[in-house]
Parts: sequence; C-alpha cells; structure tokens
Amino acid sequence: MKKLTFLIIHFWITVSLFSQEVGKILPAWEEGEMEIHHIYTGRGESVFCIFPDGTTMLIDAGDLGPSRTTTVVSPDDSRQPGEWIARYIQKRIDFKKQKHIDYMFLTHFHSDHMGGVYKKSPKTKKGGDYFLSGITEVGEYFKFGKMVDRDWPDYQYPRPLSDKIASNYLKFVKWNIENTGMKMERFVPGSNEQFTLLNDPYKYKDLFEVRNIVSNGEIWTGVGRTTRHFFPKDVPEGDLPDENKCSAGIRISYGAFDYFNGGDLTGRLPLYTPEWKDIETPVGKSVGPVEVCEVNHHAYIDAMTDSFISSVRPQVFVIQVWDIYHLSYNVLKSLLSQGLYPGKRDIFPTNIPEATQVYMGETNLKTLAGRGGHVVIKVAPGGSQFKVILLTTDDEFCCVNSIHGPYLCR
Repeated sequence: MKKLTFLIIHFWITVSLFSQEVGKILPAWEEGEMEIHHIYTGRGESVFCIFPDGTTMLIDAGDLGPSRTTTVVSPDDSRQPGEWIARYIQKRIDFKKQKHIDYMFLTHFHSDHMGGVYKKSPKTKKGGDYFLSGITEVGEYFKFGKMVDRDWPDYQYPRPLSDKIASNYLKFVKWNIENTGMKMERFVPGSNEQFTLLNDPYKYKDLFEVRNIVSNGEIWTGVGRTTRHFFPKDVPEGDLPDENKCSAGIRISYGAFDYFNGGDLTGRLPLYTPEWKDIETPVGKSVGPVEVCEVNHHAYIDAMTDSFISSVRPQVFVIQVWDIYHLSYNVLKSLLSQGLYPGKRDIFPTNIPEATQVYMGETNLKTLAGRGGHVVIKVAPGGSQFKVILLTTDDEFCCVNSIHGPYLCR
C-alpha cells in the first residue's frame, strides 16, 4: 500500500513538472510548488521567488542605466527595468487577492541591484520625494510587506552611505515606513526567522527554511544561530572591504532542494592579498552543497573561487548577465572543473552578449546549457526534484523556450 501511494505521488509530481510546453506560456504557480525567477532586463539583477505556500520574495531589482558595456534592454527600452520587473511579477501573482510583495531583500547597495538616479528618472507619483529606478520603481506598483537590507538603520558600515543613489533609496524607505506600513529590518546573519512562510507555515514547518548566511563579513557558523566575524576590526580606512564583499546572502531550502544567492560576493585574489578579502571561501563552507547556485558577482573575474565552488557543488549554476565583461573565461573553466567536484552540472546565463560570444568561442559556448532568457527554477511539491525553464525575453509573453531536467535533489 505504501509503495502504491508513493507511485501515485511520484506520478502527480512528474505530471506537474512536465505540464510546461515549449512555445507556450508558463503555467501559473500552484500551491506546494516553489518558483525562483531570475528576471533578465539587460540593466541589472533581480530574482523573484514564490514559496510553497504562496509567500513572495523579491531579491534585488537593479537598474544600472545606459552604458557602453551593458546588454540590450529587454524586452525593449520603452520602459525602465523596474517597471518591466513589476509587470513580470504581476503576471506571476495572479493568485494573490492583494497584489503585494511579502519580502523585499536587498543584498547590497549597488545600482545594478537596487537602481540608480539618472537624468530621465521619473519622480514617484505617490507623493514622496524620490525618483523611480530599480527597487523604488517596483515599489511604485507593489506594496512591500517587509524590506530587509544589510545596514538599516545606521548605514555607516564599512563607510557612510551618502551618495545620491543612497539618498534616493533612503527617502523611499522613510516614505514607505511612514505611509504604507512597510516594516524595515536589518539583515541578521545566522537567523532562520527573518524570512518565514506567511500563509501556511505549519504545513511546511519541517520542509522549508530561509537561512541568513552572511552580511557585512559576519558569517553563520552552521550551528544554531551563531556567527563569526570574518573581516578584521583594525582594517585601515583606505583598505576597508568594498560593497561587494559586504553583500548579504541567503540559502533557501525546501525538502531536499537548496538554493544559494549571495549577491556580489567576491574572493578571487591577486598574489599576496590578505586572506580576509576572500569571503567566498568561508561562506561556501557555511552554505554547504546546494542544488542551484546563483553565481556570485555575475561570474566576473574576481568571483567564484575554486574552494567556494567545491563547497557548494551545485547541479545548476545561474548567471545573471548585464555586461560584456560577465562570464569570465577563467570562471567558466572553474565552474566546469571535474577536479573541484565530480558529476554533471549545467550552466544557465540570462544572456550572452555578442562580444562575449566572440571572446568565448563556440567550443566554450557549447558547454553552456542555455544561451539566455529568464531562468526559472521550478521545484516540485515536497522539494524532491526540480526543473530549469528558460523563458523568452523579447516580449511580455515570456513563452517557454526550453525545458531542462527534471533534476533529482540529492
């Protein structure tokens, strides 16, 4: 009887996972599934999550603005990235009666993750004194239930946050706390209680967790909620850790499935560089093996150390690309290295710019599992297996372009 029950459950999980069809619109989220959407706009990074009970989280919403090295704006330049992100999310949360985002999590204070302020940036129509770009623009369309960043409310570490981009962001935060009831919190390394299920937590209490791994150089030890400070306290003013190294990172777990997102953490160092500047190595040991890892710092030349890769050893790497310098050749070789850990692994970039294609060459490009698109991780109920689905980005239909898997969670 138990065997029959298992086969029936397995059948329905498989049917759910295979209900997507190439050329068709991605079916709506269903209760029990988990979706992680890596949204491609060509101007920054954004990840939208729907947890098993329908709780939602947005990780970053970037808008770098126009640059000679950025990729093509997607779907087109008729709207800013923040609005494109909001419109994408709107279609995925039709199941919600109230159109809001439960958690807004900002990994660090760089414009490709939070938005900037540019000559043509429009001002909010809600009454606040801030401009719309990235997170602030998504906030024009959705209320955020709780917002979390790495340094609220002081914004002094490792140096005061005082430029015009930061000032605009702080005005947005202040206005929403006072006018929309948005809760604001500082990211707490080691915690597994800052991002919890809100709709049916009891049903998934033994299956689901968001664990805060790192922020400002403070790393979870893997024991309880204890952490250790990795950055030294006596760093000279001119050698303070940069914004990328201070990134906050989380591990999302559902059943046997684990996913890591660490913003723009870096660790590849020139010779004779102090060891503390490689934050990736201790973070990787804290995270442990995962099924899917969003590649740190867009696979740029200073990220994804061999030790980090060998610690997390995912089945799937996702690279959010917006620049021709992303997807470094040396990093690609490390991601593929069987010497770092054995077994098959698939690499999915959200885009491969033409200049990068020429630089990489067709032989290296063939090692990639996909050539671009919105990268969706769709986890089956219970978290025993998942699929990777690439969606088209040239219009808002976001049709299924290719389906990969299923991958069995280890």
